[in-house]
Amino acid sequence: MRTRAAAWAGGFLHVLVHGLLVGAATQTSGSVRAVGSLLALSLLAEVVRRAPVAALALVLSGVTFMIAGDPSPAGARSSVAYQGQFLAYLAADFVLARIVATRPRRTAIAAATVTGAVPLLMAGVFSRGNSMIVNVLITLLALVASCATGLLVRERREHAVALRAQEVAEAVTAERLRIARELHDMVAHSIGIIAIQAGAGSRVIRTQPAKAQEALQAIEDTSRETLSGLRRTLVSLRRAEPEAPRTSPLPPAPGLADVERLAASTAAAGVLVDVRRTGDARPLPPDIDLSAYRIVQEALTNVVRHAGAGHCQVTIGHEPGELSVEVVDDGLGPGDEPGSRPGGPGPRPGHGFGLVGMRERVALLNGRLSAGPGHNGGFRVSARLPLPGTTSVVLESR
Repeated sequence: MRTRAAAWAGGFLHVLVHGLLVGAATQTSGSVRAVGSLLALSLLAEVVRRAPVAALALVLSGVTFMIAGDPSPAGARSSVAYQGQFLAYLAADFVLARIVATRPRRTAIAAATVTGAVPLLMAGVFSRGNSMIVNVLITLLALVASCATGLLVRERREHAVALRAQEVAEAVTAERLRIARELHDMVAHSIGIIAIQAGAGSRVIRTQPAKAQEALQAIEDTSRETLSGLRRTLVSLRRAEPEAPRTSPLPPAPGLADVERLAASTAAAGVLVDVRRTGDARPLPPDIDLSAYRIVQEALTNVVRHAGAGHCQVTIGHEPGELSVEVVDDGLGPGDEPGSRPGGPGPRPGHGFGLVGMRERVALLNGRLSAGPGHNGGFRVSARLPLPGTTSVVLESR
């Protein structure tokens, strides 16, 4: 409401100023009145911002009235006396640049046509000889300059909008990939454990009830842990909504401190996990801590589902400037065929989402990942993650 009132007041004052300039025509030169008309454009600042087409109409009508309404006696008028007044049309060119920059192409073309036609018509009526040539030349040059400036501003604005849209699209894609990695790493491991425990429990439920009860207990614990992780993910997504209701604090995200618990659940699925830590343990950034944990989790999931291994070793190394994570098993290698080892469930997957997710995590942290046959058979996954303040290294995979 206030801006609208300011726009109306500015328009009224602009008309009033040009009326006063016409009244003072006999006492002041044309150049002085042109300067006054140019300064009067500041009164239309709000109109130019809200309705530049209306502002252009006010400027053109005001300047034309100032030139044509000169009350000087007809004999006292000369082309030289009018020459300075035509500079006032430069105010219209400033408004035209705004229209070209912000309004549709058809509106801009119409505004440019009117802005050029009115001064040229006035120059033809009130100018003669060299004075008319100068006025026409200034009008055309100012018209070209205002249109070029408006087009440049429009292109820069459109480019900025395109860049912003691209950034938003990339952010959405990155968030979707992050959610996909979290769900895959969390659910795949848990479902693998649940499937193995359910199969083991169903086989011994009649002959070994105690073993079946242990399997059911492992299924319950794994399910509760998975539900907790899913709740953490869903709550974090809902908190991103502007009108999301307040909820209880989120449980902490898992990290390398939870690897022993992860190893225990993997052991319950039939794969013994030996966890070794080397170097001086120190607090890690949350993103590195979570990513390292997910890499270990996904590697153990692959061991349980594909390796047919009975033993696996996890090594976490706190080295100067970087964190190293290594998971080595004694099961099937990439080239082993199903059944080549007793109990082997199947060959290693060559192109699974798990390895893709690990590569993406490591790449986001400027680390390097290798996944392939172990030195003594089996499979080996090794990741090295640089800590903040260290030199970045490129992603490697094999």
